[in-house]
Order: sequence, then C-alpha cells, then structure tokens
Amino acid sequence: MDGTVLVADDDRTIRTVLTQALTRAGCKVHATSSLTTLMRWIAEGRGDVVISDVVMPDGNGLEMLPKIAQDRPDLPVIVVSAQNTIMTAIKAAEAKAFDYLPKPFDLPDLMARTGKALAARGTAPRAAPEPRAERESLPLIGQTPAMQALYRLVARLMHSDLPVLIRGESGTGKSLIARVLHDYSDRRSRPFVLAPTTDLDDPDRGARLLAAANGGTVVIDGVADLPDGAQAGLVHLMDRAPEHGIRFAATCRTGPEGAQAQAALRDDLYYRISGASLTVPPLRERVDDIAELAVHFLRKAAPETDPPRRLSPDCADLFRAYPWPGNVRQLENVLRRLGLTGSGGEITRAEAENALADQPQAGPVLGPAAGDRLSASVERHLRRYFDLHGDDLPPAGVYARILREIETPLIEICLDATGGNQAKCADLLGINRNTLRKKITDLDIQVTRRRKLM
Repeated sequence: MDGTVLVADDDRTIRTVLTQALTRAGCKVHATSSLTTLMRWIAEGRGDVVISDVVMPDGNGLEMLPKIAQDRPDLPVIVVSAQNTIMTAIKAAEAKAFDYLPKPFDLPDLMARTGKALAARGTAPRAAPEPRAERESLPLIGQTPAMQALYRLVARLMHSDLPVLIRGESGTGKSLIARVLHDYSDRRSRPFVLAPTTDLDDPDRGARLLAAANGGTVVIDGVADLPDGAQAGLVHLMDRAPEHGIRFAATCRTGPEGAQAQAALRDDLYYRISGASLTVPPLRERVDDIAELAVHFLRKAAPETDPPRRLSPDCADLFRAYPWPGNVRQLENVLRRLGLTGSGGEITRAEAENALADQPQAGPVLGPAAGDRLSASVERHLRRYFDLHGDDLPPAGVYARILREIETPLIEICLDATGGNQAKCADLLGINRNTLRKKITDLDIQVTRRRKLM
C-alpha cells in the first residue's frame, strides 16, 4: 500500500498496532488521540485515508464527517466504533463514510479495507450530507458478528430503490428490518404500506395501493405464502410501479435447517423482489445477545413502580443452551411472563425451566437426526454464516474464529466430564497437559474442580 493514513483513536494500544501494521504495509502514518488534531491535519491537506474512532475525549468522530466531506470530499474515512449498534452503522452510512467496522475489529480485514480506500481515493467525491434531527435508538439489539453484518447491509441498502427480500425464521424480526429500511431512509416522510393480499390480485385495488404508497414503501409480509394468483398480481403491480418511486420489501419465512419457502415463489416474482437480499439470523446463532435482549425486555415488562428483574447466572446458562424455535419473539414472551409473574430480584433457573416447559417442542431446530454426522451440522452452520454476508466475503480470519467456536465448548465439556481434573481432561482430549493449560488461559475458560460422580 502507498499513501498517508491519519489514525484517530483514544486507545493507545490501537494507535500503536495500526501504526505498526500500516507502516509495515508501506504507508506513512500520523496517529493522534484528539479529534481537534485530526481536523487540523485534514484542513492542512494531510492524509489520503482517515481511520477514526467515534467516541473521543474532545468530540464525536461521526459528527466530524460532514465537515470532512465538505472540506475534503475526496478523502475516504473509515469509522471504527465500540458502539456497535444499528444506529452507528446507519449514521456512518448517512454521513458517507467510506466504511464502518465495529470494535473489536479484525486487523487483516481493516488493512484490506484501508487498501481499498487508498485505491479509491479521489475517484468518488462525497457530498456533505444534509443535517437532520437526531432520532431515538432503534429496537434492534445485538453486538454479535452476525448482527453487525446485518447492520452494515441495512445501512448500505437504506437509500437504494432496489426491492428487498428479507429472509429469516419466524420471530427473528423480519418486519422490523423492513420498518427500519423505511424509517431511516430518505423516503421516511412517505407512507409505509402493508399490502393486503386482496389488493394484489385485483388490478383496481393494486392501482389504489400504488397511489396510497405515494413514493414510500410497500411491504408484502410472507410473500412465499401468497397464493399463485396474488403472486401473479404482485408481479404486474411491480411492473406498473414508477421505476424510481415506490420501494418494495417482502419478508420470506425460512425453515430451521435453512430451507426457505423461496421454492414456493414464482420465478418471475422472485427475480423482481430479490433485487437485494437480507437474512436475519436466528437467536440460537447469536446467543451472546441474549443477556442484552433480556435486560431490554425485562425493563419493558417491569411495572413503573418496581425495578426490573434480572437473570440469575444459572438461568442465563439455560437460556443460552435453549434452541429458541420462536426466536426473539419467543424470548420476549417468556421474559415478559417471568418479569410480571415472578417474585424476587433474580429469575431462577427453576422459574425459567417451568416457563419453558409448556413451550412448543424444539426438536426440529436442533438440526440433524441422531445419526447425522457432526461435519454435516458444521457445514450447515458455515453455509448460513457465509449466506449472511450476501455478496461480500466474511472478514478475514474465518479459520481461527470457527476453530475457536468449536474448541471452547469441546474443552469445557471435557473438563466437566472429568470433574475439572486437567490431567484427565488432557488425556481425554489426547493433548499435552501444558497445551491444555495454555488453551484454558487463551480461551478464558473457567475451571471448577469437583468430585466426578460415576
């Protein structure tokens, strides 16, 4: 790489790591912990690319983007942030950032994106975005890589005219994604219309539907469940719509093994409605978000006069292990019930087990049959992971991340099976005891010694 990179981050370690990596790659680097200094460098004409944190001691990096776009429209800015919310991704997209990465970021991935920014500098001048009023946070919650990838896709597609097909299992929040695409786009002042089935197979009703949408968004819920006549009517409706006026968004329910109802769609409708595609991950693929979701839902369920309840550690472990066939909607319903009907500050594991006992059986979401190979389950998981990124590749380092996901539970289960005896666990795994100790430290695995009952 060739060029000068301006790095602004209040974390000295991040500044050091980026400076060393970019210098080794052939770049000149100026690093600072101050937005004031960064803006002075930009005003002086320094730098070919900017890498900036959002929250800085003397200001907000996102709020500086309009000024940078005005003064240096050809200067690419890569935003990195520990505030890993949908709003951060949306604000970065609206402010015309070249790219956005959540922290902790993958260094090779950031280096690759910096290389793209250096190659693209000067080729696509950015217009300074129109200022707008601050909006309240969106009810999309999640810090996991799966949700971060979704946030970035949503931010990229917001202002596009492309029709969008939003896929996901029941209860994952597909309709919420459609609402976000409308409410945070440049058509947010226009109508948001949910298309009734009866309006799709009748030309007169279809014409009234287009008129009611008036340049806004038309959403078709459960598009693959529509009868053939309604699907054919939707094809004609989309063909009659103004080319750059109304946006169409459709939700499509997928099955727990990833088989989607798309097969029930007419080919001509599928090719029209899938201009862009989003997949909302099921809850079992982002279990690290459960704790944050629980805090949100329990706060909503709490009476105004009482503090919200919280999950006990044992209850949290149970929730992480449960497959959640109804996804976030099921989690919300269970937590609202526990938040309103229980007593005591903590929700115990026994309470949670009772609440889950009358839930629909979750057998199908567990994936393969009893005789299926582990490799088949892993393959299904990996294909869903790659599908989630759409046309983009996942961040570099897939090999290490996937091995870590498998290695951690394997060691934890073997430690539990041997009562926390590391010598026996190493023998069971077939690895050296010192290797096991290093892995326990590196993976931050908690070891509890106990007598193993045989």
